[in-house]
Amino acid sequence: MPDQFYCLYVPGSAPPDVDQIAHELLATFLRLRRSLRAVSAADGLSPSQATALTRLGKGEAVTASALATLENVRPQSMAAIVDVLEERGLVTREPDPHDGRRRILRLTDAGREAFDGDIAARDEWLTLALRARLDDDELRTLDAALGLIARVTR
Repeated sequence: MPDQFYCLYVPGSAPPDVDQIAHELLATFLRLRRSLRAVSAADGLSPSQATALTRLGKGEAVTASALATLENVRPQSMAAIVDVLEERGLVTREPDPHDGRRRILRLTDAGREAFDGDIAARDEWLTLALRARLDDDELRTLDAALGLIARVTR
């Protein structure tokens, strides 16, 4: 059993401390997020640039303005981020066919390759970490917990 794993609730004991569970869950997901960022295949991109590339790759936004809203940054800041992605040949800006004032962001082939490689690197790291650190019973427990976490996020 990993030295950082512990259970906050033992059946038959006092009711679970929901505040403590929420705190631990958030802290755990933040550590997971940091670990996944560390293995990112988006070579040389800042976290903000990598996040913008990921959002574009997932189809979450099509304009710099939409990206700025999603990332809670000023449009000018996002424009600078998109400029770097464009300079690196990862995105292009195309005129919106429905609104000539807007520019649509699209991943280039290189951008799609970087996005796909990033996802693959993260998947591989997490798969290897799960296999190395958890036994079959713990993997079953984690699998069951995923359903609960999914319910919380819906």
